[in-house]
Amino acid sequence: MDPPLSRTSPRTRLARAGLYAGAALGPFGGGITVAMLPELGASFDVSAATASLSITAYTAPFAVAMLVSGTLGERWGRRRTVTLAYIAYLITSVACLLAPTLPLFLAARALQGAANAFTTPLLLAALASSVPAGRLGRALGWFGSMQAVGQTSAPLVGGLAAEADWRIAFAGVAAVAGALAVVGVPASNAQLGERPSLRTAWQPSVLRAGVVAAVGWGCISGLNFLVALRLEEEFGVGAGTRGLLLTSLGVAGLLTARLVGGGIDRIGARRSVLLGAGLGVLVVIGVGLAPTVWLIGVIWAVGGVATQFVLVGVNAMVLRLAPENTGGTMSTVSAVRFSGAALSPVVITPVYHAEPLAGFLLPAALLAVAVPTLIPPERRT
Repeated sequence: MDPPLSRTSPRTRLARAGLYAGAALGPFGGGITVAMLPELGASFDVSAATASLSITAYTAPFAVAMLVSGTLGERWGRRRTVTLAYIAYLITSVACLLAPTLPLFLAARALQGAANAFTTPLLLAALASSVPAGRLGRALGWFGSMQAVGQTSAPLVGGLAAEADWRIAFAGVAAVAGALAVVGVPASNAQLGERPSLRTAWQPSVLRAGVVAAVGWGCISGLNFLVALRLEEEFGVGAGTRGLLLTSLGVAGLLTARLVGGGIDRIGARRSVLLGAGLGVLVVIGVGLAPTVWLIGVIWAVGGVATQFVLVGVNAMVLRLAPENTGGTMSTVSAVRFSGAALSPVVITPVYHAEPLAGFLLPAALLAVAVPTLIPPERRT
């Protein structure tokens, strides 16, 4: 067991702080181009719609690589793999800012996304092995909140940078990646054993947990596009106000991270996931029925708490399913979860356009039925 934080060395405390900062880097790098698409298009002499390929170029390789990245990282060594991934992230970020053409820019973004796949799951595994078991939920809560910070701040920072030069944003990302490569990650308490196999990461209980995470993500926070549609079509809310209201979910998740994580430590991961799904049902129905804009904003903020309970609870559960390959199980779950965010707009938008209320009732029903049905038994350590 790790000693209390106050008794650890400055180097260990710095590495642990870097671990949480690394949680924000991936989502931040992935979303950095969202608000700069017109500037990117103008720079490469293409339309903003064509420039939006910069998002897909990052996320597609990220999702595919996540299926194997955690297991490979466990084989190669967590600290070595994460450090090399940060160096790759630095190099690809520099390649993005120096790219003279859109194809080269997209290629650099693809490699950047692949590099991120070799950080997030291994950072979670390193976190699990560097904190006492009784504080895992709280630690995972902070990790999840930092991911939310990265996701919600990326459009703002990217947009502000683009007003001067969009390349500034990538220079900043490169600098952060370089600093994190120097800091490294905390030493692992795990004992070295046989090289983990992909079979341990793809076992049925892990895949079931991944589907639960996909439903939780895609049917709660992944519905930001649907909330934005209702705000614009039914209330005529402008883009700035919509963005501010949607940000409330991430802010609420950040502010309640310690509370959610402590709750998971007390009541267990499985109950926390079920609690988050139940709360999510109420949130989704609420934002679909709320008669005023301010009430939608308040209810959507509660969705940040619900998402934290589901995703942090799933992470805490999965880290116990295959102790010999925690990085592999986390990468598999993350890859499956990512599919939930990808499929959500494709599946739900046509339903919403056919009948707006049904667009909210469908994800609520999925939360109410799929999560309790598919959630695997919790394994105690």
